[in-house]
Amino acid sequence: MHLMLSHVFSLLCSFSAANAPAVAPAPRPIEFAVIESSCSTEGSHIRQFAFDANPNTYFASERNAAKSDHLTLTFDQPVSLKTVSVLTGTPNNEFALRAATLEVSTQGTDFESVATFADGKAEWSGNGKLVKAVRVRVIEDLKHPLVVREITLDSDPKVVTFRYPIEFTLDVKDAPEMKEWGQKVVRICEREYAMICDELSSEGFRPLTQIHLSLKSDYNGVAAAGGGRITGSVKYFKAHPGDIGAMVHETVHCVQNYRARNLPGWLVEGIADYVRFWKYEPGKAGRLTPERANYDASYRTTAAFLAFVSANYDPKTVTKLNALLRADKYDAGVWKTLTGKSVEELNQEWKRSLAR
Repeated sequence: MHLMLSHVFSLLCSFSAANAPAVAPAPRPIEFAVIESSCSTEGSHIRQFAFDANPNTYFASERNAAKSDHLTLTFDQPVSLKTVSVLTGTPNNEFALRAATLEVSTQGTDFESVATFADGKAEWSGNGKLVKAVRVRVIEDLKHPLVVREITLDSDPKVVTFRYPIEFTLDVKDAPEMKEWGQKVVRICEREYAMICDELSSEGFRPLTQIHLSLKSDYNGVAAAGGGRITGSVKYFKAHPGDIGAMVHETVHCVQNYRARNLPGWLVEGIADYVRFWKYEPGKAGRLTPERANYDASYRTTAAFLAFVSANYDPKTVTKLNALLRADKYDAGVWKTLTGKSVEELNQEWKRSLAR
């Protein structure tokens, strides 16, 4: 559905001791976390929904929970935990936990029970104890799935909730030996997802909450993405295990999620490489030869052009271009609207800067 002209204009203008409190380190502004479970996810009820500050979403396991099944939230670094509360069961109060315990760990491996669940809830006052992980653990076989609606923390530093919940599923049937590498990749892509979504935000856009990543032995390229699915080459990533940025690039394509056809491919790929090389791994794009560089050369060359325009004219250039592509409203004239110069004028200015 086409946007009104005024809407298009708005698009252009518009993340110690086990039994006694420990002394916390110097405060950090924020802390990040990963969330894992011994159970597979049921349908769209992904793990990150249990820590997204939204009581209307929840994690649900694919099967009935068995004794020792768990959902575990692990922080990058220990935090001084003041309080933690966990709400289980669906918003309709189905599958609330009773036979379960709330546990914490100072190092992320050995856990101690600090509270038991009653009527689907558990709470604990940590009094500033340094904690690396919080876990919900089932203590007997259940006749229903494990459902965790929300984990709420008061900590120093604050732990960032999942503003754009996402869950990657991994398929390494073609190369089981790459499972550890694949798990590392999906955790990185899940971590970078909020940054990507922020960079490519637009009015009314709702990013995917599930992405499937598979490594295929018969795929001869590097990687490709479409429809919430990423395919990577077993041969390539065995030879280049450090090229995780290529998978971040494909994750960007999943967030772009453009519906229109005949969009300028050089710009689509350029935006993906801009997010990769200027946001995820800045400084790794390499140098360009001014005589050979052109704004529409795609990938990292176009990314460098976008970085130049962003730095010299409008820091939201990529966000605004992405919004127009998503709305099928891009044309060459938008550069004049954004910067006061045509894309060819910008191109020449950029090339001159490369020669300095």
